[in-house]
Amino acid sequence: MEKWSSASIRDWWNDNPWPCGFNYLPSTAVNFLEFWHPNSFDRETIKRELKWAADVGFNSIRVNLSFSVWQHDPDGILERFDEFLATAKHLGLRVVPTLFDDCGFSGLEPNFHQDLSPIPAVHNSRAMASPGRAALLEESNWRQFEQYVRQFISTYAKDNRVLIWDLYNEPGNHMVFTNGGFGTYEPDFTVFSQRLLERCFDWARDEKPAQPLTAGAWRTGDIGEDGSPYSNDIDRFALENSDLISFHAYCDLKTLENIVDSLERFDRPMLCTEWMARHINSLIETHLPILRQRKIGSYHWGLVEGKTQTYLPWPRELVEAHGGTLTRDMWFHDLLRASGEPYNEAEIDCFRQELLKAKA
Repeated sequence: MEKWSSASIRDWWNDNPWPCGFNYLPSTAVNFLEFWHPNSFDRETIKRELKWAADVGFNSIRVNLSFSVWQHDPDGILERFDEFLATAKHLGLRVVPTLFDDCGFSGLEPNFHQDLSPIPAVHNSRAMASPGRAALLEESNWRQFEQYVRQFISTYAKDNRVLIWDLYNEPGNHMVFTNGGFGTYEPDFTVFSQRLLERCFDWARDEKPAQPLTAGAWRTGDIGEDGSPYSNDIDRFALENSDLISFHAYCDLKTLENIVDSLERFDRPMLCTEWMARHINSLIETHLPILRQRKIGSYHWGLVEGKTQTYLPWPRELVEAHGGTLTRDMWFHDLLRASGEPYNEAEIDCFRQELLKAKA
């Protein structure tokens, strides 16, 4: 199976509503391993929270899977994912599954048998990479990586509940949040991340899914002097091989528009699969109308405050590096309190208005 042509992906795009959704973990899950684990898959919370999302008008969800859970319970995670898809469909939400993820901000390796509580006052304190940084470096695991990708995609290759396959979240992200600051993971695993990303496209296309494939460029703010929308080989490969373009944009409005301008060279529909960080002026009231007007799919980070604590800010130096100001008086990510009440009613109104405009 070849990469979709520009014409075919635009036809597909025009046959679907403007995708507007969010990145989701249940409020009772500290990370994606706990989300999908057989002992902690929280059906009632998922149903309740996705109902809140449907009431706002959202039509899609982006969600990470867990290689570690699949390793230990392959049939079980498929059953739970199928149940998740059924719940989402019932509420009018289509799903963008993400298969791999290098964001391991906790510095911990995935442990199927470990039950972790969040570290107080730390943003995303138990985030674990998938398959995990140590696992990525071990050659003996790669056959299982292939089996994992092929099993998920072959099982749901013709399933309309799956909107798009997002193959790999932030490949090569080395950040670790420690003691109120952040450092980087050692050793450097970037070359292995790129190799896995490349193989993911091969394995996924072999299964001939009806859904398009993407992998997000996550450092697209580093626009080259020639206007190129990437500064590294991983982002370049992701953009050049995706059926539709996806990117992350934790940045102010001007930078977002510069990123979008630079990505137009690919002549393909676009998704912004991570954005919205209030401390650094990535704001719903400024960014969402532009995403809708420019017909760019929108998946901001977070729905309900919970164990991930992503309503708390990034470490101070990371916030300031993005031109922001750290304050504990303002939420960083997320839209709803644990009760389902909005953190900011005006933001919810903005989503409703833009979704209505998109339907008009």
